[in-house]
Amino acid sequence: MKPIKLDYIDGRITIYPNLCNGKPTIRGKRITVQTIVEFLSAGETKEEILKQYPSLEEKDIYACLSFASKLMSHRYTLQETA
Repeated sequence: MKPIKLDYIDGRITIYPNLCNGKPTIRGKRITVQTIVEFLSAGETKEEILKQYPSLEEKDIYACLSFASKLMSHRYTLQETA
């Protein structure tokens, strides 16, 4: 069976089951959306991130933010467990 690959935001965000434990990555690279969002939340600028990861493009950073925003637009239900 062929592994499933998912693309989001014009292919900038990809999910491969065997890459980074299935976490969303940027264009199939070993750079996760989570990593970029964590850098931004720690106060890093997009220029600093691009300097640390020269294979990234500015649009990749915006795609990470857009992807995270779309995740937050879902409705979540909390349930108690035993």
